Amino acid sequence: MSTRERILDAAALVMREQGVAHATTKEIARAAGCSEALLYRHFDDKQGLFMAVLQERLPRFVLPDDAVGSATVAANLERFVSGLLDFYVGSFPISASIFSSSTLLARHRESIAAKGAGPQKPQLLLEAYLEAERDKGRVREDADVEAVARLLVGAALYQAFLATFWGDGRVDEPGLGERLVAPVLPALLPT
Repeated sequence: MSTRERILDAAALVMREQGVAHATTKEIARAAGCSEALLYRHFDDKQGLFMAVLQERLPRFVLPDDAVGSATVAANLERFVSGLLDFYVGSFPISASIFSSSTLLARHRESIAAKGAGPQKPQLLLEAYLEAERDKGRVREDADVEAVARLLVGAALYQAFLATFWGDGRVDEPGLGERLVAPVLPALLPT
């Protein structure tokens, strides 16, 4: 395992246990078995390390490039929502602590904005997917894809919050992705 991989694993563990606000690079370096100087050779700052953990150590919520026009819209949405549930459950323990400090939150906003990332990304990805499906005739012309994306992302966020809040950190309700998607399908699918 490379040094970078060891640092990422250690950072994910420390951030999960202590949250981003309280995880120090010193503790992360110690957990990785390296010096802080070596940590900074691989990552510019703690925000960069945090972003790498989110991108490389948490479940992905992207739709495959070939999703448009393949499978069914419902199946693709269910897969996206399930991935989003896993991502949010994995990221809540890590990222929730950034809200404890207005300074940390402001720095985090600036950092992720500079990297073209942010909490709006899942909604924008889902909107783009639905618009592409509309271009193929698989989503109604009059469908409000922005509202549907907000509803699905919000539902996933809420369910993940509950799982994290109640302490089990799992969203293992059978068919949950399908149940969250089903109510929006009449507004999306051509008749």
